[in-house]
Amino acid sequence: MCGITGIFNLNGEPASPNILKKMTDAIAHRGPDGEGHYTDNFIGLGHRRLAIIDLSPAGHQPMISANKQIVLSYNGEVYNFRELRIELERLGHQFHSQTDSEVVLNAWVEWGEDCVHRFNGMFAFSIWDKQKKILYLVRDRYGIKPLYYAQWGQTFLFASEQKAILQHPVAARIIDKKALLEYFTFQNIFTDRTLLENVNILQPGSIAKIQFKKDKKVCINQYWDYNFKEPIKPKDSREYHEELDRLIKQAVRRQLVTDVELGSYLSGGMDSGTLTSLASKELPYIKTFTCGFDLSSASGLELAFDEREKAEAMSALFKTEHYEMVLKAGDMERCLPRLAYHLEEPRVGQSYPNYYAAQLASKFVKVVLSGAGGDELFGGYPWRYYRAVVNNGFENYIDKYYSFWQRLIPNSEIKEVFKPIYNNVKDVWTRDIFRDIFQEHDSELSTPQDYINHSLYFEAKTFLHGLLVVEDKISMAHSMETRVPFLDNDLVDFAMSCPVNLKLNNLTDVVRINENEPGSKKKTYYQKTNDGKQILRDVMREYVPSSISMGQKQGFSSPDSSWFKGDSIDFVKSKLFNKNAVIYEFLDYSTVERLVNQHLNGEINRRLFIWSLINVDEYINGN
Repeated sequence: MCGITGIFNLNGEPASPNILKKMTDAIAHRGPDGEGHYTDNFIGLGHRRLAIIDLSPAGHQPMISANKQIVLSYNGEVYNFRELRIELERLGHQFHSQTDSEVVLNAWVEWGEDCVHRFNGMFAFSIWDKQKKILYLVRDRYGIKPLYYAQWGQTFLFASEQKAILQHPVAARIIDKKALLEYFTFQNIFTDRTLLENVNILQPGSIAKIQFKKDKKVCINQYWDYNFKEPIKPKDSREYHEELDRLIKQAVRRQLVTDVELGSYLSGGMDSGTLTSLASKELPYIKTFTCGFDLSSASGLELAFDEREKAEAMSALFKTEHYEMVLKAGDMERCLPRLAYHLEEPRVGQSYPNYYAAQLASKFVKVVLSGAGGDELFGGYPWRYYRAVVNNGFENYIDKYYSFWQRLIPNSEIKEVFKPIYNNVKDVWTRDIFRDIFQEHDSELSTPQDYINHSLYFEAKTFLHGLLVVEDKISMAHSMETRVPFLDNDLVDFAMSCPVNLKLNNLTDVVRINENEPGSKKKTYYQKTNDGKQILRDVMREYVPSSISMGQKQGFSSPDSSWFKGDSIDFVKSKLFNKNAVIYEFLDYSTVERLVNQHLNGEINRRLFIWSLINVDEYINGN
């Protein structure tokens, strides 16, 4: 697990070693165990190392192939590297380390771009082919590890984080107004834009390549995509349950490979509980970590947000060495400058509790397991899918689902909120951005299951990707690697072909709902529920208490709805009721004031909007 950077001067100008070092220094937190640089005339590759497998100097990067033609700068973990190494050794390749990095290097030498189909893991890496004079950038299937690139004139730059790119003298830090509108619609960015003009994120499952003195343009090929689909001939449900049980055990075992200490997050939920249960069988007295919340000033649904009691019970059951911390109102403002610096542009959710959880875990371990992905793969958010499962065709489905995913500012408010820059963004149609996610997935939808599978596809492509980017930045801010066993390739392939009726219990009842019928019937499905992830719940009963496996779904959230209009109200007002705040170069002060007051007065819960305003303001200020 590491940080990578690079300079590619397409006009033949020598790559500056001094600038390359500044770029790698900017992401030193990603790799405190070593640094390396490779320059050859107009190309420069940089690397910061977080040593996880083979801690010896043999793992130094950038790494050069035996024939001196291929240079690798790599960030990630390929969990099946030992099997691939055996295969490559049979083909004549020799190895000088025990690292997965060297396996990736020789795999590229042997199979070229096709090697990515053999990798089971998380990665973002660059390959310089000295003979062909082609630079390749590669990102894993799911986007667990981020990779950014930018081009100013004849200078092409890339890095694990935006801050490294900005170290180059040609780089300009200009806010992308169109991306800002996209973010304030979805609390996420679905396109390859970032909040910085001219800086793009390489999309998951993609390979980018650019050749010296040819067309000088980046060519991007998507080598993998999600495909949730009903099986033509479903198997007996017992076979699905047995296979899921086998695959999740296999995924956890695969991701325990490490030469440093590994721990696990342990919330009060099923996903992290299951991973901890399985890991604890392989690693006795594994360390576990939980963040709870001081609820003395919380109210309503937020009174259930502290899951420490459940986590402690599971820790006792699994015999883990357990650590926890309690967050209070005010902790957000204390960490905000550091968080904004490391997170760079914000993505989904309120990420500061995750920041503190990573800070806690990093004091004890260098690798931590996370339950991310379980919900998106196995239907953990039924109240989302059910809103759009009864419709009058694909475009009606898009309208309904798009309406739900306007998480911060609805369409009706966009023109007023973005009044200062509206002429710059008026041609941005966020519904079109939303619909474009389904470019290859908008035909032959004839059943409710088809629409559910489309929703699962959308959320894996967008919501899960946002969570993964946030998790990477937050863990690497503390020089720690996060692993996500639910995103094991075999487990994902299984989940995509698992019948919807094994994931959701209430689909038949929802299909019968009269959309015009008011009252509590719809609330059964659109609010709190223990529906969703049914097959996972069934299998996990063996590993976690039934009160956990059959409990209601609850995310990792802080009680900010209460805090923002209570203990933190002065902080919110000082940040957002300041007409000179930099964010009002882009947003209309009076409109934002009205929307924020709706929350402070208890009319509408706008906690995500308030968090996003504060975070983006901090980001624009230069973090």
